[in-house]
Amino acid sequence: MLQPQTFECTLGGRQFTIETGRVAGQADASVTITYGETVILVTACYARTIREGVDFLPLTIEYEERLYAAGKIPGGFIRREGRPSQEAILACRLTDRPIRPLLPKNWRNEIQLITTVLSVDQENEPDVMSVIGASAALTLSPIPFEGPVGCVHVGYINGEMVLNPKMSQLAESKFDVIVASTKDKVIMLEAGATEVPEDIINQAIRFGHEANQDIIRLQQRLQQACGKTKVPVPAGIVSEEATRETAAVVGDRIMQVLIQSDKALREEALRALQCELVDKLGDKYTEAVLTTALDKQIRNEVRKAVLDKGWRVGGRAIKEIRPISSAVGVLPRTHGSALFTRGQTQVLTIATLGSVGEKQQLDGLGPEETKRFMHHYNFPGFSTGEVRRTGSTSRREIGHGALAERALFQVIPPDTEFPYTIRLVSEVLSSSGSTSMASVCASSLSLMDAGIPIKSAVAGIAMGLVTDDAGRWVVLTDIEGWEDAHGDMDFKIAGTRQGITAIQMDTKLKGITMDVIDKTLAEGREARMAILDKMQQTIAASRSEVSPYAPRMHKMKINPDKIGAVIGTGGKTIRSIIEETKTTIDIEDDGTVIIGSTDASAAQRAVEIIETLTRDIEVGATYTGKVSRVLDFGAMVEIVPGKDGMVHISELADHHVNKVEDEVKIGDEVTVKVIGVDNLGRVNLSRRAVYEGETGVAEAAERAAKRSAARRPSFGGGRPPRRPDGGGSRPPFRER
Repeated sequence: MLQPQTFECTLGGRQFTIETGRVAGQADASVTITYGETVILVTACYARTIREGVDFLPLTIEYEERLYAAGKIPGGFIRREGRPSQEAILACRLTDRPIRPLLPKNWRNEIQLITTVLSVDQENEPDVMSVIGASAALTLSPIPFEGPVGCVHVGYINGEMVLNPKMSQLAESKFDVIVASTKDKVIMLEAGATEVPEDIINQAIRFGHEANQDIIRLQQRLQQACGKTKVPVPAGIVSEEATRETAAVVGDRIMQVLIQSDKALREEALRALQCELVDKLGDKYTEAVLTTALDKQIRNEVRKAVLDKGWRVGGRAIKEIRPISSAVGVLPRTHGSALFTRGQTQVLTIATLGSVGEKQQLDGLGPEETKRFMHHYNFPGFSTGEVRRTGSTSRREIGHGALAERALFQVIPPDTEFPYTIRLVSEVLSSSGSTSMASVCASSLSLMDAGIPIKSAVAGIAMGLVTDDAGRWVVLTDIEGWEDAHGDMDFKIAGTRQGITAIQMDTKLKGITMDVIDKTLAEGREARMAILDKMQQTIAASRSEVSPYAPRMHKMKINPDKIGAVIGTGGKTIRSIIEETKTTIDIEDDGTVIIGSTDASAAQRAVEIIETLTRDIEVGATYTGKVSRVLDFGAMVEIVPGKDGMVHISELADHHVNKVEDEVKIGDEVTVKVIGVDNLGRVNLSRRAVYEGETGVAEAAERAAKRSAARRPSFGGGRPPRRPDGGGSRPPFRER
């Protein structure tokens, strides 16, 4: 094991530390990153042998959340961490995206990077630390890596850029932009923003790129002091001879295939070309070599078409958006639905409204414990015409769903204005690129169809990039699958007419320049405005009311001191109200009560019960309740759930009653009046007063007072006091 060595710099006014050589000495490389009181361990290992059949870069990144890091014990029966949370999966993807392009494309030995979160201070987020840790571990390791990479958060508070704002500050920030970059170029972007103009976002990216240089220099010092000798980069599997022979077989037919606008026809024609290659050259080269050579030829032809001729796959112009159509209300019983189609990409989004109590419970390292707005994204095999195993949600589905959720979150009304839990589900029905941005469009339409009063519509567009070795480049608007696979960039931009709400940028290059980013943001805005115009033709604003199948939420306020009366012992009272009225009831600590029901009369009944429960019991008020107990001297009547009063036998009727059971039995419903409430809160009731009217109340109260006085002990005269042991009377104590 190496001797422990520590390297430090200052980021955002706080000390940032990388340490190596202290722990995990058997890994190919390991680093501990400390920022504030957040601590992570990142390790890098690679296999010395190549697994048979691997024809891709086998990189695996894991992000292990340990709940002890935040002083929590996991929920569930087994009380230990299980499958990764959504936040952990998003952190995995965040780490992967800037690292993968900097590893050699021809590398076939398995690489595994593991981030273990050891301590979290709820102020310094461990996600960007994971990116830096992965870069530092690879920089130290024998694995070839064209880093290092720096990664930071950028906020915008009170008109100023803030580097790595603390988690408590993010609520005040106009955006949260994550910038990952190398020494010269930006390699990954992730952002959520509150409708921020493109020029401000551009400034944030430049600010983050400059801040990353300190982190990069720190890793360079680390490598100089502790770095291991790098393994040579393996040669590619496709020789120049195989490339030439492949080009000779396919000739100029690739261009004829690519001009087809229909994805299925293109793929069928390419399969035919691939079969022809195997027939003619299969005795000389393996199918893997021929497939790789054909992909290389396609990539070259796509680039030539864009850079030399200015046209794209399917024959579109550089800035042309595929044909768009949309519809809302396509499903009859859902709360909201919308179908959005762009070219051969098609997404159906369904909106569902629920009570506040249906918020998602979170069990992670973050400070948030619940979430009331959720967007889920499903990408089945049939959407690309494939036979694919169905099972648990993939990392890609979680990532795309989170991106759309971030884009839409900014326009969702707060629960104080719209007291609902909101769930959106985007079903990808057909995919030919940019399904996540189609999900944003379909979801925005679905929200409006559901009558959710969003601030404004949100649209999304995916922008691409084509470059060549001569330094030429062209930004593409609305890329489809082929351009994503064979192009150099996938830059997703979502927003309203006012500004950007979300960004996600990945590249296959070693990074992109700010000139490319400037042009992409500008042309992305033009495309977004055009899409919003199309969406507005379908539905211009949110419907005035929610769907008749959605629950109506009724909000009322009670005295917080009365919350216990509504809940009851062990929740008995509130459960009985819910069971009787078939409503949902949620109570906040400040006394806000939200009642949900699709039946207005049921909701009103719940309101009345709660009002009765929380209303102070006043002398003279009339209640109808049930007899809960029968005693020798009277009956107990539950006038409101959880609150009983006593009806003395003399107050049971307007005539003489010999026996309580002659008048009432347990479970009987009776109407009574309150004739008194003593200083202990005990309630005296009268049935006689109901019969006799207002005058009967005063008379009954007087009778109750006399009975109370008669029961009160008196030590001023009369009987001598009882003996302490309960025995008979005795003379006063005398000293002997």
